[in-house]
Amino acid sequence: MFNKILIANRGEIALRVLRACKELGIKTVAVHSTADADAMHVRLADESVCIGPPPARDSYLNIPQLVAACEITGAEAVHPGYGFLSENARFAEILEAHGVTFIGPSSEHIHIMGDKIEAKRTAARLGIPVVPGSEGGVANEHEALRIAKDIGFPVLIKAAAGGGGRGMKVARSEADLAEAFATARAEARAAFGDDSVYIEKYLGRPRHIEVQVMGDGKGKAIHLGERDCSLQRRHQKVWEEANSPALNAAEREKIGGIVARACANLGYAGAGTVEFLYEDGEFYFIEMNTRLQVEHPVTEAITGIDLVNEQIRVASGAGLSVEQDDIEFNGHAIECRINAENPATFAPSPGRITYFHPPGGLGVRVDSGVYQGYSIPPYYDSLIGKLIVHGRNRVECMMRLRRCLDEFVVDGIQTTIPLFRRLIDNQDIANGQYDIHWLERFLAENPIA
Repeated sequence: MFNKILIANRGEIALRVLRACKELGIKTVAVHSTADADAMHVRLADESVCIGPPPARDSYLNIPQLVAACEITGAEAVHPGYGFLSENARFAEILEAHGVTFIGPSSEHIHIMGDKIEAKRTAARLGIPVVPGSEGGVANEHEALRIAKDIGFPVLIKAAAGGGGRGMKVARSEADLAEAFATARAEARAAFGDDSVYIEKYLGRPRHIEVQVMGDGKGKAIHLGERDCSLQRRHQKVWEEANSPALNAAEREKIGGIVARACANLGYAGAGTVEFLYEDGEFYFIEMNTRLQVEHPVTEAITGIDLVNEQIRVASGAGLSVEQDDIEFNGHAIECRINAENPATFAPSPGRITYFHPPGGLGVRVDSGVYQGYSIPPYYDSLIGKLIVHGRNRVECMMRLRRCLDEFVVDGIQTTIPLFRRLIDNQDIANGQYDIHWLERFLAENPIA
């Protein structure tokens, strides 16, 4: 097991990783920008290193600075959290060249799954169901039209190197295709420096369901069930739950088994999430995230498995602590992402927190790196915390969530808590009947004043 781990991230995920390290008896190194000098993970770490000014490119994305921090502190491994460099194959390679362990999959697997076209090819080869579409990148509008006619309109044009909805356009008819194709390529080039795009069949009202997997890198992998992440705004997840209200036990075991076998055959190491669109009883692969997900706590709540602990075990060579037969799914869990944003416009709301009172009680977990008196910097993602609630069933979980939202107080800034108070009283949400477009339709029809 490692003696010291450097946490190459900030905010709630840095604190989450730090806590796992402490429970394993591992010393921690926090890195931070000058804007994060007073962050909670910096205060609680055994050591801290300032790696640059506020802009992420000069600090949290500055690979030479991170490597230097490892050398200065003697850190044997780096946990990248999510975002920033967590899916950067080059970062993993550089760490390896300096004798530092990257707590994640191999750089090869990061590279394969980071390229959406290659990821889809790999998924199909491994027996994972995929969305009908182009086999690779689409070179020009003429080829795009041929493929679109073959699979049928509407189609989705997607950036090969994309994410977060950038470089993604829908063409509902032949008349839309030229503009959608050109716009998607331009957005992809601007956002990722790569204008490669591919085409998939556009599904009308699917759910977004993802399967959590853990591999030991030696041909063994297990799944820990699925999460339903269908409540989204502009392709960004807002509310996640496990298990999905849309699946039954047989469907869960079937898709989980497919994903686990595929990752075992791939020789995958560590945590990964295979994401699907689900419609009319069918699963369609969209991508694989080769890292810990923001929403991992709901899986931990229903399985009792510490995913960060498992990541660290695998990276150290100790292997997985559980077998597939050990995994039991107990109850239901929901996570609400609490962002420092105006709940009506979703504009960022940085500033000083004058009062902070998180909810508590049985089955309640709040993952947050903020505290009363903390000033949220304007330079980073607006996520300030996650409210995770667990119950014996979905009804109990929803009732507990309603109580927690009433208790949660954050003063001094605006947050998205009012949005969740609206959602918890909606009948569609209560019934679990929603798709990836539901939230945007709801907000258009029911704007928050």
